[in-house]
Amino acid sequence: MTASVAVATGFLRSPSVSKSQNTSFLFTRQRISPKKSSVRPISASASELPENVRSFWKWLGDQGVVSAKSAAEPAVVPEGLGLVARRDIGRNEVVLEIPKRLWISPETAAASKIGALCGGLKPWVSVALFLIREKYDEDSAWRVYLDVLPESTDSTIFWSEEELAELKGTQLLSNTLGAKEYLENEFSKLEQEIIQPNKDMFPSGITLDDFMWAFGILRSRAFSRLRGQDLVLIPLADLINHNPEIKTEDYAYEIKGAGLFSRDLLFSLKSPVYVKAGGQVYIQYDVNKSNAELALDYGFVESNPNRNSYTLTIEIPESDPFFGDKLDIAETNGMAETGYFDIVEGQSLPAGMLQYIRLVALGGSDAFLLESIFSNTIWGHLELPVSRSNEELICRVVRDACKSALSGFATTIEEDEKLLEEGKLDPRMELAIKVRIGEKKVLQQIDQIFKDRELELDLLEYYQERRLKDLGLVGEQGEIIFWE
Repeated sequence: MTASVAVATGFLRSPSVSKSQNTSFLFTRQRISPKKSSVRPISASASELPENVRSFWKWLGDQGVVSAKSAAEPAVVPEGLGLVARRDIGRNEVVLEIPKRLWISPETAAASKIGALCGGLKPWVSVALFLIREKYDEDSAWRVYLDVLPESTDSTIFWSEEELAELKGTQLLSNTLGAKEYLENEFSKLEQEIIQPNKDMFPSGITLDDFMWAFGILRSRAFSRLRGQDLVLIPLADLINHNPEIKTEDYAYEIKGAGLFSRDLLFSLKSPVYVKAGGQVYIQYDVNKSNAELALDYGFVESNPNRNSYTLTIEIPESDPFFGDKLDIAETNGMAETGYFDIVEGQSLPAGMLQYIRLVALGGSDAFLLESIFSNTIWGHLELPVSRSNEELICRVVRDACKSALSGFATTIEEDEKLLEEGKLDPRMELAIKVRIGEKKVLQQIDQIFKDRELELDLLEYYQERRLKDLGLVGEQGEIIFWE
């Protein structure tokens, strides 16, 4: 999860980052005797396409994965490598299909020479370890695939200290540093428990940089949320690039049977839009990720303001005299001791945020609402202002948090926008500036929401007034009703 800033009252804080089988088949390298390949050569010239990519395409042809009828092929594109249509491709038309025997997943690692060592590892760690070992094995069955994988990406986990300094003040920086610390801890544990006691299985040795590389590959290229598969690398399919113009993830890929009488599975990649021959085939990676998440996972951001977000982290302090009561109420209503609320540029506050923060701030003369008699109704009461003091407190706390967060940036929005206008920026510098602008805009938006609310404090209707109206003791205009 992304972090918020800490403030004096104690219920907005900066947490550490937390917010990424049956078939046992290992593909063995086939040694193909020289013969004419049945797959049509890719159209890029030798000067345009690296030899390792052409070898990769031939390997796929030798495996029967691609042929002269294949709809798309690897090509050099502005993003690096991508898939380009060899002919016109219709909307929702299948672009390629990759059989399960060519997937790399936790199953693959478990069936490999290091399978016995992977039993107690996290699934992604076992795949990472497998990738690293295969990378240093010149005779690896996956050699041609590994040779087309990049040595790094523009993900912020690969940025230098100087580059990371440009993210000063952002939640992206704290998330990046948190991710790197997490990886260091995972590697240290892996080194002590697996690598060092089994040096014979890792003759080339494994470094933290190797582990970071494998994590970056999985983070940026693995397909998830597949039927029965939570983490899979799909050779060739993982060359597909992201296009912000594509607004849905639906129907871009699926797992299906290879045929009526086959138990094999196929990864089927479809084009969500019509693509003209020679055009690049794209999908939408994830419609819900923020720019900070895109930067951490893939190393790019979008200009779409809906990608700009900031996460407020609100917690019930253990020092709160009503900690137990508040926690019970939070848990009863699907919340927890800590609440994470993603505020998106141009959008209203997340559902439940005001209720949760009112609950956390509840005290003094309002504490009667925590009594058991209100246990079934309090969440509904918290949808509306409780008291002037409670509402004033939450406004002050949130505004102080926003001001504190904004003070952590070294530049203003105007200064950053001027840098973008001047152009000629390194891609990573440009990304950092766009993330800074986005986070600052959202912080200013949150501050404005609660500033406006402060101005309305005298006009709001609070719990006691609503209760008196329900009892018929106060009129609609707030006048006291007397009976003779």
